[in-house]
Amino acid sequence: MRYLPNALTIGRILLTPVVLFLLTVPTWWGQTSALVLFLVASASDYLDGRLARAWNVKSRFGQFLDPLADKILVLGLFIMFALVQPEVVPWWAVGAIALRDVGVTALRSYAEAQGRTLATFRIAKSKTAAQMAFLLALLCVRVAQYSGPVASDFATYLINSHILYGALIVVVLLTVGTGLLYAIAPQEETIRPNPPRSVSQ
Repeated sequence: MRYLPNALTIGRILLTPVVLFLLTVPTWWGQTSALVLFLVASASDYLDGRLARAWNVKSRFGQFLDPLADKILVLGLFIMFALVQPEVVPWWAVGAIALRDVGVTALRSYAEAQGRTLATFRIAKSKTAAQMAFLLALLCVRVAQYSGPVASDFATYLINSHILYGALIVVVLLTVGTGLLYAIAPQEETIRPNPPRSVSQ
C-alpha cells in the first residue's frame, strides 16, 4: 500500500493522453468521457497527497513526480484547447503558462543544485486551483456544445460573450504573478538529509 500514492500519480500521467485524444472526438460521448477522466485525474491529485501524508510515506521521487504530473495534465489540456477551441484559449496564453512553469522549475533546480530548496508560496496553490477550475468549466462547455439545442446555444453564448476568455486572462495573470514571486523574492530553506523512507509520494 505504501506504493499507492505514486501509483495514483503515474496513473494521472497515463490518463492525460487519453483525455487529450477524447477532446478531439466531436461527439457528446467523446467530450463527456474527457470530462469524466479529467475529474478522475483531479481526484487522484488530491488523493495521492492525502494518502502520502496520512501514511507518512513521502519521498524525493514522489515530491518530484507529483508536480510533474500536474504540469503534464494542465499544460497538455491548455495546448489541446488552443487547437480545438482557439477562440477561448489563444497560443499566447499557453505560452505564458508554459514559460512560467519552465522558469519556476529552473529556479527550483538551481536552488537544489546549491543544496537548498525553494519554499512553496501558498498563493501558488490558488494558481493551480484556478487553472483546474477553468479547465473544468471549459470541458463542461465542450460537453454542452454537443448536447441538445438549449445547452448548445448556452455554450455558444458563453464563448461568444468572451466570458471564458476573460476568465482565462485572470488565470494567466495569477499564473504569471505567482511565478514572479519566486523570481523576485525566492524563499530558500536548507535541505537537510532525511533517513531513507519507503518509496512513495
